[in-house]
Amino acid sequence: MSKILIIEDEESIRRVLKKVLVDENSSYMILEAVDGVLGIEAIKKNKIDLVLCDIKMPKKDGIEVLKFLIQDFPEIPVIMISGHGDLETAVESMRMGAFDYISKPPDLNRLLNSVRGALKGSFRKKQNKKVLKKTKTFKIIGESAEILNISNLISKVSRTNAKVLILGPNGSGKELVANQIHLNSIRAEGPFVEVNCAAIPAELIESELFGHIKGAFTSAVKDKTGKFEAANGGTIFLDEVGDMSLSAQSKVLRALQEHKIQKVGSEKDLIVDVRIIAATNKNLKNEISNNKFREDLYHRLAVIEINVPPLNKRKSDIPLLSDYFLEQIAIENGDDGKGIDNEALKELQKFDWSGNVRELRNVIERLVILSEGPVISKSDVINFSNKS
Repeated sequence: MSKILIIEDEESIRRVLKKVLVDENSSYMILEAVDGVLGIEAIKKNKIDLVLCDIKMPKKDGIEVLKFLIQDFPEIPVIMISGHGDLETAVESMRMGAFDYISKPPDLNRLLNSVRGALKGSFRKKQNKKVLKKTKTFKIIGESAEILNISNLISKVSRTNAKVLILGPNGSGKELVANQIHLNSIRAEGPFVEVNCAAIPAELIESELFGHIKGAFTSAVKDKTGKFEAANGGTIFLDEVGDMSLSAQSKVLRALQEHKIQKVGSEKDLIVDVRIIAATNKNLKNEISNNKFREDLYHRLAVIEINVPPLNKRKSDIPLLSDYFLEQIAIENGDDGKGIDNEALKELQKFDWSGNVRELRNVIERLVILSEGPVISKSDVINFSNKS
């Protein structure tokens, strides 16, 4: 039995929320509070699984309640309820750590999807702790200010259901950031489905994303499950989203707004509970100006933006990255591996890393193969540089 606390000063809204929740699941125990002060008291006295909290309230507002929960009860998910003029504050609340926000009057389907997603975290705390222990060993490598800032953002956004847009050049680690967000979220046990939007022909991307029914087009010989449906209950990662056609963008926008999709050739709506993380190496604001990307989709995707810097802007991380790659290569090869001396690392820091972290990994692997001794030296790096 889940205990859900509704903190809302409007009786009519409380009544609607309570009815919808009880109709959804009669085992829900609903507690009510008319302001933030009483809400905090209820949280302290009861074992609450989920809080629905209005933003504007007397005595203590929703943001104050959220700060209290993040500080003292970080395991309790919070869904903020925002009035028409509170959208900016609602978005900010998700940056702080709220799971989701619902606008007034509440969209009941979205509300129930959000409640289900939030409660999955409450039911699976023990399992998720095990997952978190495992994922801590797969951290993003680096101690530069840029990487520490990204790690901090990942920690905050992983607790929420917020949509994330990851920006950065090819090879910089955007996919790793997306994986870390998923693995540290309440959706960690759900699927993580990746879609490379740049690799799919424009005429096939809608079928790839949303699926199709048999006979929808000439080669549709059987029904196909799309990526959104496959990611239900988990996360879909739209890599290189800037390369998506405008037609596909409009359908992705509908999926974001209504949590519904339609297979190609079908008029039937499918409800999906999917968190969207997108990434691109393009400047989407320029793409919007050139009518190649929808502005409304950009604002939907970019609730949280994470900018992954090129390796040239964090060369201080090259020693740590090199050690990590040497260790991984040794494991892959089943041997003791090689070391690298400080002078060789300094030489690597002089390179122009246009291919970013991906290029560094390839260079380290080549140096392991080509160098003669047990330790990669400065001369090994210089020789490699001269040959390439």
